[in-house]
Amino acid sequence: MNATYIVGTFDVAELAFLLFFGFFIALVFYLNKESRREGYPLEEEETGRILPGSLFDGDKKTFQLPNGRGTYVPEDVARDDINVPGAQSFKAAGAPWVPTGDPMKAGMGPGAFANRAKYPDLTFDGRPRIVPLADSHELIISPNDPQLIGWDVIGADKQAVGKVSDIWVDQAEHLIRYLEIETTTGKKVMAPMMVAVVHGNSLLGKILPTTNHDERQYVEIDAITAAQFEDVPALETARIITRYEEDRIQAYFGGGYMYATPERSEAWI
Repeated sequence: MNATYIVGTFDVAELAFLLFFGFFIALVFYLNKESRREGYPLEEEETGRILPGSLFDGDKKTFQLPNGRGTYVPEDVARDDINVPGAQSFKAAGAPWVPTGDPMKAGMGPGAFANRAKYPDLTFDGRPRIVPLADSHELIISPNDPQLIGWDVIGADKQAVGKVSDIWVDQAEHLIRYLEIETTTGKKVMAPMMVAVVHGNSLLGKILPTTNHDERQYVEIDAITAAQFEDVPALETARIITRYEEDRIQAYFGGGYMYATPERSEAWI
């Protein structure tokens, strides 16, 4: 008997091929199942009805959270409500949604947000990551840079908003994340630093004798109008900002670039 055959005419080469073929089919099933751990089963866009699953749907994924916060299973969290304050611009799958109420509060388009966790973002050693400057213990504003606290703030309509009352810094990245603004009505709100423009600190104004050294110092935030600062989402706890609150604040100012004034949502041409 030829040593290359195992049983009858079944040889080693045929065994290797069948093993490889079986492994490849199993790999395809495994990869497809792993790719469907999150976001499945699917749901209908308009009705929210959960569609039937399939053999490819994976098991629930469990995330181990740091700093003793236990575990997180995305599938166990309630799905987003489909009853949004908007309507489709026309009846077709994938048609854009248009806010029907106050677009600044609708949470749609550039003002959309996610329901993030209601606890602060943390540093690697478990400290709150974004805190007021005085609470950082290690960060300061360089004496050569504008200190900003006490500076006037104006909105997109060039009207007075109030004054900068504090600066919130990122202890992990060592940069300014938010300006705390006390409005003319006494309310304190947070504004992302990325939408703020600092005026009156021109480099040319410091080195050229021909420039105006009496340039007005103020902060301009052109995302929203002065009146709309009254509706900026507020912090639930003083001197602490949660991920949940961050997403809403960022969304409010982001939405302002499209919804703050009627002409912003119109076509440019």
